[in-house]
Amino acid sequence: MTALRLEGRARVLGDDINTDYIITSRRKRESLDPQVLRQYLFEELDPAFAASLAPSDLIVAGKNFGCGSAMEVAVTALLGAGIRAVVGCSFSRSYYRNAINNGLLPVACETRGISEGDRIIITNGTDDAQQIVVTNVRTGEVIPASTLPRIMLEILDAGGLVPYFRQHGDFRT
Repeated sequence: MTALRLEGRARVLGDDINTDYIITSRRKRESLDPQVLRQYLFEELDPAFAASLAPSDLIVAGKNFGCGSAMEVAVTALLGAGIRAVVGCSFSRSYYRNAINNGLLPVACETRGISEGDRIIITNGTDDAQQIVVTNVRTGEVIPASTLPRIMLEILDAGGLVPYFRQHGDFRT
């Protein structure tokens, strides 16, 4: 796993952000192109949200992010907008796996101390690449996140599950 360092502006959402809030299912009937879908991100919560996103932004949520249906497009649309990670207290199981499989980093940690617009930095540990930490630049708080199994880090490092298989042919033991 290469060294991880993502830095960006926190875009804070609440608890129970379901996949239809991320990208409404009617939009996937119109297009599956991430560059088209990105303009509709979170439109059910705030119609102006997508236009305010910058490619380096990091989504910060409460508990149960990505609940609801297992729409893979809810990950694809975020990636299309240049979002590389979602920091949340917890994730639905299917969203978490879809994120890993498509190269979006899900970071599970306490998020209550992160406010809209805070600069946050996501890094992995120097001694243990599996340990992820989130630093809030405004407050100086360093928030430990749940560790990720090495295979998940390798899948993320490859850019997702399909690129991982292209590189390795199978899971390494």
